[in-house]
Amino acid sequence: MTIIVLKAVITAAGKGIRLLPITKEMPKEMMPVFSKIYDHQRVVLPLLQLIFEQLYSCNIKDYCFVVGRGKRSIEDHFTIDHNFLKTLSGKNRQIISNFYNKLEDSHLLWINQDKPSGFGDAVRMAERLVGKDNFIVHAGDVSVIARSVHPIMRLIKVGNDPSISAVLLFRRVKDPERHGVPKLRKISKDYFLVEEVEEKPERPKSNMGLMPLYFFTPRIFDALRKIKQGKGNEYQLTDAIQKLIENGEKVVGIPVKGTEIVLDVGTVESYKYSQDDSYKYA
Repeated sequence: MTIIVLKAVITAAGKGIRLLPITKEMPKEMMPVFSKIYDHQRVVLPLLQLIFEQLYSCNIKDYCFVVGRGKRSIEDHFTIDHNFLKTLSGKNRQIISNFYNKLEDSHLLWINQDKPSGFGDAVRMAERLVGKDNFIVHAGDVSVIARSVHPIMRLIKVGNDPSISAVLLFRRVKDPERHGVPKLRKISKDYFLVEEVEEKPERPKSNMGLMPLYFFTPRIFDALRKIKQGKGNEYQLTDAIQKLIENGEKVVGIPVKGTEIVLDVGTVESYKYSQDDSYKYA
């Protein structure tokens, strides 16, 4: 089966309250982690750049970044600066040149989410870029390190089935009340049918939590237009996914593999683990 080429929506509009005071000026999506993406040399780079590099490696070239106020540093980082490049030499010049070459080969669109109205609202704002194409949604504060096939490619492969409207990534978590929680039924060796999903339930029905990495067809936009403000008085992406399910659309989920490492900069504790894990396993 041919793997389709599609677009990516990257959300980076959160305030990062749990990481104050560092996030007063630095967006949490720009928090540093470790990686060996350049010739197996360990480097320090913003998590958001790691996410971009992973998506680019999956042959995705069209990006929509949804950012919030006070996040100009994100756009600055993803803007080519030839004068800065001229000040570098050797390994450092090679690393930045590699990043810039990928930026030149990509199309980046920037959308400002003036008011933090939720993950669903951020995705809805990207409809103009996405149009009628299938697309990946990737939150800018979580990434996955994979030893073999990255879950982005696994999402795309499963979503290549035209009968499927959305593919979700999930894993077992200690705190499901902080996640979208799916009700799952296994239907093949590769994926589960998602029968229901609820955002941050007070009484979770399972200890499975959704990761903020999704494959969608454009049908999600119809669902997003029909939802109302939900948990936290925000427009929740999970509510739109539930609307798809209620409308008879096929939504499936795939698990994070045991060999895959999740990097999460959402809390002080998760960020500490992310730095340790990225240094050891990236």
